[in-house]
Amino acid sequence: MMSDTTLAQRLETDKDSVERDLFKLVLTIIELVRDLMERQAIRRVDEGDLSDEQVEEIGTALMRLESAMTDLRSRYDLRPEDLDLDLGPLGQLLGD
Repeated sequence: MMSDTTLAQRLETDKDSVERDLFKLVLTIIELVRDLMERQAIRRVDEGDLSDEQVEEIGTALMRLESAMTDLRSRYDLRPEDLDLDLGPLGQLLGD
C-alpha cells in the first residue's frame, strides 16, 4: 500500500508542467483530427469529388492549419514527434 507521503510526492507537479502536458494533449488531439481531415481530402481529390476551387480551398485551409500548429507547438517548445503518443502494444498514435 502506498503511504500518504509517497502519494503526495507522485502528485506534486508544478503549474508549468501541468499546463504544458495539457497543452500537449490538446495539440495531439488536434493533430489527429487534422491528419484525418487531410486523408479524407486526399481521398476525395483522388475520387474526383471536388471542383478545382474546392481543392484549392482545402489546400489553403490545411496549410493554414499546419502553420497554426507550428506556432502553437513553438509556445511550449514541442516538436511534431512529441505529439505522437505511445499506445504500448498498439504502437504510436500518429505514426505512419
